[in-house]
Amino acid sequence: MSTISSFMGTHFKHFNARETVEAAKGWRKLLDDGGEMFLTVAGAMSSAELGISMAKMIRAGKVHAICATGANLEEDLFNLFAHREYALVPRYKDLRPEDERELRDKGFNRVTDTCIPESVMRHTEDILVELWKAAEGSGEAKFPWEHVYDLLDHKELEQYFQVPPEHSWVLAAKEKNLPIFTPGWEDSTLGNIFTARVIRGHLKGHTAVRTGTEQMQALVEWYLLRAEESTPVGFFQIGGGIAGDFPICVVPLILQDLKREVPFWAYFAQIGDSITSYGSYSGAVPNEKITWYKLGVDTPKFMINSDATIVAPLIFSYVLGE
Repeated sequence: MSTISSFMGTHFKHFNARETVEAAKGWRKLLDDGGEMFLTVAGAMSSAELGISMAKMIRAGKVHAICATGANLEEDLFNLFAHREYALVPRYKDLRPEDERELRDKGFNRVTDTCIPESVMRHTEDILVELWKAAEGSGEAKFPWEHVYDLLDHKELEQYFQVPPEHSWVLAAKEKNLPIFTPGWEDSTLGNIFTARVIRGHLKGHTAVRTGTEQMQALVEWYLLRAEESTPVGFFQIGGGIAGDFPICVVPLILQDLKREVPFWAYFAQIGDSITSYGSYSGAVPNEKITWYKLGVDTPKFMINSDATIVAPLIFSYVLGE
């Protein structure tokens, strides 16, 4: 047994620690049985540099599709292009409103202890606008991740990388040609920029980027293909919100709305700090998903109440056999 796996096996015996090991073992078993893993990413995981460990999982073939918020999609790029310009605020809990204003006036947007410079897109915005214009002109709309992949095809941008490319999970996903579903993309910085460009007349309309319902259809087709090939698909959720809500609904959509038979998700695990409460979907225990035709009675289910920036890299390392 490898070092990290051995350490976790020795010390992670109870409570969330035990659940963490069991979730990692379940991920390994799913892949050993010929299954695939669908990974969802909410919160500020890209700004937390989860890409350092997540990219390794993708390149090792342990992840087969991703659903991320638009913020996580773009913030991996922000980190790639502007990491040295970020500011760290270790004592962020002590900040006064006046301190926050000072950060704002210096051109920073704060995410907990990490401040993202507002200038992060200066190397890429013009290229993205040209890509949107090209899609608009050709009548070939693309998903947000496809535009990002086209952006990364511009090799001249590599000179602006400020972290090792192996630390970028979006680059890793591009290498593997994985879909990155981004529900609610319009509330991201790039979604805001796109909307502003339409309003200002730089783009004729909204046709360059495919819609959320088109993304759902693409996800349905992705899941049906695996069902036809009898490939079990697991669901590993980091955080809550739309990144998890959107894709997990694909199974009840197929079963109840398309009236087609497909298996439930073959595995489910979630890392989150939300607890079970009245009406909280993010904090709901996995069994609640049985009533929604998302999981089956016998589906392996794991709920880890902890900080994903601590737990996810450990699980990734365990699955990788590190």
